[in-house]
Amino acid sequence: MKRLMLVCLVLVHLHAGAAPPGAIVLWPGAPPGGAAPGPQRDSAKGSITQVDQPYLIAHRPAQPNGIAMLLVSGGGYAHIEAGKESGPTANWLQAHGVTAFELVYRLPREGGGVAAPFQDGQRAMRVIRARAAEWGIDPARIGMLGFSAGAHLVGMTAVQADAARYAPVDAIDGVSARPDFAVLLYPVLTMQAPFDTTHAKKELLGAHPAQAARDALSVELHVDARTPPMFIAQALDDPISPPENSRLMAAALRRAGVPVELHQFRHGGHGWGLGKPGSEPAAWPQLLLAWLQAQGWMPQPAG
Repeated sequence: MKRLMLVCLVLVHLHAGAAPPGAIVLWPGAPPGGAAPGPQRDSAKGSITQVDQPYLIAHRPAQPNGIAMLLVSGGGYAHIEAGKESGPTANWLQAHGVTAFELVYRLPREGGGVAAPFQDGQRAMRVIRARAAEWGIDPARIGMLGFSAGAHLVGMTAVQADAARYAPVDAIDGVSARPDFAVLLYPVLTMQAPFDTTHAKKELLGAHPAQAARDALSVELHVDARTPPMFIAQALDDPISPPENSRLMAAALRRAGVPVELHQFRHGGHGWGLGKPGSEPAAWPQLLLAWLQAQGWMPQPAG
């Protein structure tokens, strides 16, 4: 009997349904290209799969300072690690006056195809910018922040903001999807050998993709002078995403004359979210605040 009750509780949790109350649904109808056939699954630790309707979770401060950030968790494009990444970071940003939005996006092998997460990233930026006045946001101070594979989604949105990834569905799609700045944390960015060992590459391209397919989804190959400024942080001992991802991206940005701040921690591994207290990566939130203030996006601290 106890085992049966436990199974029932797990099933109720896993099949909790689609967007939670108060979520901002991205598409007015079915998303382009389709979606997962079943109800969304949410694990006890905040890992999300089976996204049938992409949405935003808004974290609005009592006194917004005008800046907004769209947060994209990783998970190798196989799941979304919101519980460890976007959730805690959104709460931290909210405490600093930033209006933060967590993106719950479709995964490429769950019905929407390879284009699905990038469609959702574009649409999310457009929704936030289109409703900026309603939320007390400056439409010229909207950034994106991504973790791991989420940083790949952020990167692709930043370097190809105007790509026609879907047919326009309403007036919102006439709004720019370009982030004003981008933050890439322990990022997956390149699909080029020998750095193509990530699960994100496998989910997007399979085992033996054509070179053209690799090039199309290698973020660093699409950087140009219109690419927004970027803040990048990664540990040199990252066992999941080779540190060359950050180095290649920073080099491409510098060649294009785009401002970039790169932080490489000696130790830290992968998937650190806000960073374990006392660890090297735990410095990134304050480093990011200083960068945002220096660039003029965040107000300088009083005094």
